[in-house]
Amino acid sequence: MPANQGERARRRLSTAERREQLLSVGAKLFSENPYDDVWIEQVAEIAGVSRGLLYHYFPTKRDFFAAVVERESARMLRMTAAVPGVPVREQLGAGLDTYLGYVQAHAHGFRAFHRADAAGDQAVRRVYRQALAGQEKQILAALAADPEFGPVFEAAPQVRLAVRGWLAFTTAVCLEWLRGEGELTREQVRDLCARALLGVLA
Repeated sequence: MPANQGERARRRLSTAERREQLLSVGAKLFSENPYDDVWIEQVAEIAGVSRGLLYHYFPTKRDFFAAVVERESARMLRMTAAVPGVPVREQLGAGLDTYLGYVQAHAHGFRAFHRADAAGDQAVRRVYRQALAGQEKQILAALAADPEFGPVFEAAPQVRLAVRGWLAFTTAVCLEWLRGEGELTREQVRDLCARALLGVLA
């Protein structure tokens, strides 16, 4: 088989596989570069597809970015999912370590995502609301099932609001941490966020 035919065969992916490939390329580029330095042509070249095909999947660069963030948000939820039967207090540090490690490794994408949300970008705002709701639901479910915090959860309807406020606090802390990287270690930021949640629940 000629080399060019073999190359085409290797690249003949299903629609779902091609979309996943493009999002994987996007996640890497947006994590390593500022949003404005990522070009659709670059994504298409790395993926080995035409620019037209990429636009078939994602009409605009902003749509592509929002889809990348949506995929990564879902991945983060899976990575930080609570382990049944393990107390929340024991899991909190490990979950925050995972989250902060991801934020640090994807600093450009994390900042771009929150800048776009603050600017009112509707595609990004929709993804942000979904991600926030998913995080909130995951934390509340873990608290409700926890022997220590379950009674607090049942007796205090404001816990949901407190968790939502803590998520906003954690985001703000992460953005400041990235802005002044080196002033605080990841462990210090982790402990700060952990104490904030435990204090809210006390």
